[in-house]
Amino acid sequence: MAGEPEEFALPLSRAANERLHAMVPGGAHTYAKGDDQYPEGLAPVISHGRGAHVWDVDGNRYVEYGSGLRSVSLGHAHPRVTEAVRRELDRGGSFVRPSVVEIEAAERFLATVPTAEMVKFAKNGSDATTAAVRLARAATGRARVAICADHPFFSTDDWFIGTTPMADGVPPATAALTVRFPYGDLPATEELLTRYEGEIACLILEPATQTEPPPGYLTGLRALADRHGCLLVLDEMITGFRWSEAGAQSLYGVVPDLSTFGKALGNGFAVAALAGRRELMERGGLRHSGDRVFLLSTTHGAETHALAAATAVQTTYTEEGVTARLHALGDRLAAGVREAAASMDVADHVLVRGRASNLVFATLDEHGRPSQEYRTLFLRRLLAGGVLAPSFVVSAALDEADIDHTVEVVAQACAVYRKALDAGDPTPWMGGRAVRPVFRRRV
Repeated sequence: MAGEPEEFALPLSRAANERLHAMVPGGAHTYAKGDDQYPEGLAPVISHGRGAHVWDVDGNRYVEYGSGLRSVSLGHAHPRVTEAVRRELDRGGSFVRPSVVEIEAAERFLATVPTAEMVKFAKNGSDATTAAVRLARAATGRARVAICADHPFFSTDDWFIGTTPMADGVPPATAALTVRFPYGDLPATEELLTRYEGEIACLILEPATQTEPPPGYLTGLRALADRHGCLLVLDEMITGFRWSEAGAQSLYGVVPDLSTFGKALGNGFAVAALAGRRELMERGGLRHSGDRVFLLSTTHGAETHALAAATAVQTTYTEEGVTARLHALGDRLAAGVREAAASMDVADHVLVRGRASNLVFATLDEHGRPSQEYRTLFLRRLLAGGVLAPSFVVSAALDEADIDHTVEVVAQACAVYRKALDAGDPTPWMGGRAVRPVFRRRV
């Protein structure tokens, strides 16, 4: 495990980060993995992972949370998944015609998510959500898209990125076609639909995030969409499998027109899915008489090894009760962290939020305001204790010993947090500049 904070340094990771920045804009291929998200000089570069643990190039082992930005929910190198992938690697990965693996993957998906009637696979979630938006526009003949204002990310494409602080390069006219509605507020959403009557193609949102949907909210949203002639699109990139293997739509009893899945679907392998009603999905197919919609068409969208991984993931979830395990592990972790924070008298400042299978933490300053400075202090102590945790999102590979170790390290971090609160200044414990939000206008 990593050493004490005063001794803790990552010289090889630091050098590797410099090499990355010299060649890769931002030093990572995903902004959320950038070294600006970690304390200065303490952004580990990963050598390998197994189960719930990863090792950095400096030789430190960590208990890892938020694995692969929530994509590796079974744990790294899960044997059932890697076996399925290896089996396909020797049989070829991509052909000039569909593989039988595409049939098997589609059948498995539609059996797992029974609210969907057709499915099309892709390599990433952005392509899937953008295809949903394009299909909604085609089906309704409308240009505007309404996104949930309380959900942080939907796509790397212009229709969404134009609404963020990093909108440089997006034509203003494109960004103006996307409007926002608040989560959980049906009257406000109806007011938006009325204001843009006949203009909004779809409502797109995550079914839930850090709070459960208010009673009747999703069914009410379904009714609003029907009444105003727009589509309801559920982004299940995070909620799919973590809430239920059949999606949060199954858990909450709502049937969307379209939904998108990814992340946990491949346990780290690149696969996403657009699913929905047959009459809509077929607009991107060959068995209809209307204008054709260019739905999804990617060279690598049906790589056999990735689809085999998805099939193995879904089988594992259903046969081994993975979703229930994720909730049990999250419940244990949340209880432990809250107890540790209370024992150090920082329970009002270090908060655990969200569904047990998808926990995040908040770091508040002495005035109760969210603080990147206190987050920096907290992350630094976690890293030094061998816990890599940009969130507290669990994987099924964790065991009770991992949770207990994490809680012990959190308690140590909270003790330092208390000192910083008493001093009214976390700077002496930050070790350098504060971590930064992903979406910001300037570097």
